[in-house]
Amino acid sequence: MIPRLLSHRIPEELQTGRVWLLLGARRVGKTVLVQEFIKSSPLKWLEGHGEDATVADLLESRSAERIRLALNGYDGFFLDEAQSIPKAGQALKLIVDTLPQLKVIATGSSAFRLDQLMGQPLTGRRKIVHLHPINSAEIAQWKGPLAPNGLVEDLLLYGSYPEVMTISSPAERRDYLRQLVEDYLFQDILAFEQLRNARKLRDLTVLVAHQIGSEISLNELANAQQINKATVERYLDLLEKNFVLFRIGGFSRNLRKEVTKSMKYYFVDCGIRNAVINQFAPLRLRPDLGALWENFVINERRRKIDYTGMERTAYFWRTYDQQEIDRIEVDVDGKIEGFECKWKEKPYKPPVAWSKAYPKAPVNLVHSKNFMSYLG
Repeated sequence: MIPRLLSHRIPEELQTGRVWLLLGARRVGKTVLVQEFIKSSPLKWLEGHGEDATVADLLESRSAERIRLALNGYDGFFLDEAQSIPKAGQALKLIVDTLPQLKVIATGSSAFRLDQLMGQPLTGRRKIVHLHPINSAEIAQWKGPLAPNGLVEDLLLYGSYPEVMTISSPAERRDYLRQLVEDYLFQDILAFEQLRNARKLRDLTVLVAHQIGSEISLNELANAQQINKATVERYLDLLEKNFVLFRIGGFSRNLRKEVTKSMKYYFVDCGIRNAVINQFAPLRLRPDLGALWENFVINERRRKIDYTGMERTAYFWRTYDQQEIDRIEVDVDGKIEGFECKWKEKPYKPPVAWSKAYPKAPVNLVHSKNFMSYLG
């Protein structure tokens, strides 16, 4: 069993009268994480799946009496894949209101659909937590402190979905990732969000995959796909809220020549990105090694911040004369710290414009030899 950093947070954060809502992509380990907690819990739990007709009928009935009878004698209720239940938020609110002594856990793999189904009814009654693919700290706990360094090429090529991490054959890993892309990335989004043009969604995802680490022009993407800008924005939003992509914006405090309105997009998993473009060549043959490394580092910092509760907001920084830093983090006290991603170790100095504008803000070079100092 791969240890997950979130496992200790469930008993710490689970409260009666509130829903502990665990979000993340399909196959990332949400169900396993909760079920392992339930196995070790002294409480009596009822488990249900959102796609189960009996569970759906109970929750869609909105009957307080039926819910009370069904959950009588239980201390907790676990609803897996809650986005499959119409008006899931109202149903969970009814459970919390009807049985205030009950502890409730729900999982979901579509933040967009859950926003629609659960937003208003559960205001003030939910704790939202995100589960990511396996991160470097979890690998270090699982296989030893030096393991992430030894596995870094695998992580860049095949990513770190839990099942991928347990498959030894490269060919089987590739097959698994391709199937995950087809069954989840495209089919789930098309089915859940009722999109008609699968080809446009697929082609847009491929275009973004080739531009990781670069600023995205919505107009250029729209022209390339021969669709309007609003459709591009909607597709990107769906890919982000279905845990395929994430974005960061430009940072600025006081320089007029700083770029602030652009966005960069990254994949939540390098293996998914490589499966989208069907490219699994060894790193020594990759013209996109720099972009892959940047995606890995940016993503791992994001996971670390999320799991450890560091209150930081992430940006990238660039000036119109092309001086840039890959990642900028600002904490709640306004302290600024930068991270530059380079595969190879080499002497590094921050851009002159950065040093002049933010002389007290350090910039760390994160390379393939020292990355655990910043990501683990």
